[in-house]
Amino acid sequence: MCADAQTNLEVLSISKQDHQINEEIRDKEVRVIDSAGQQLGVMSSQEALKLAEEQDLDLVKIAPGANPPVCKIMDYGKFRFEQAKKEKEARKNQKVVEVKEIRMSPGIDTNDFNVKLKNAQKFLADGDRVKVTVRFRGREMAHTNIGEQLLVKFGQECSQIATVEKNPKLDGRHMTMFLSPKATKNQKD
Repeated sequence: MCADAQTNLEVLSISKQDHQINEEIRDKEVRVIDSAGQQLGVMSSQEALKLAEEQDLDLVKIAPGANPPVCKIMDYGKFRFEQAKKEKEARKNQKVVEVKEIRMSPGIDTNDFNVKLKNAQKFLADGDRVKVTVRFRGREMAHTNIGEQLLVKFGQECSQIATVEKNPKLDGRHMTMFLSPKATKNQKD
């Protein structure tokens, strides 16, 4: 098996936490909680398993790190179904925020600047973050203050709908600034 496939398998096993149930629980003593949520106390795992079988339910280890480990008597199939349902609902309500990039040069003209500004405002209105980049070529590196002023002006123009997440910062031949949309009371889903 190649290293990439092995890494993918490890990631999958880590992300899906499986609980130990019934005979898989090998601890001598466990703290038991019944299906109603009442603590039954500390007992041997065999006694706890008998209690679960009498109720026709499963014994599930829910806190393996505790001392002694905590086990709950529950219907494990129903528990897994509820968990899957919650995860599906969470994924459905999730919105992926993208980072859009606007590139400029320090010698940008007014009309070009306005076009870039309108595009950035449209991205911010859609709920995306915007990375504004000024690229310096050759002798322009001697005048990085012009690029910084340009980015500050850009941030001020977008201040109605956005906040400056990261101030202008020079990184090599590029100066970048991040803008994120302001939170509104009734956001679009």
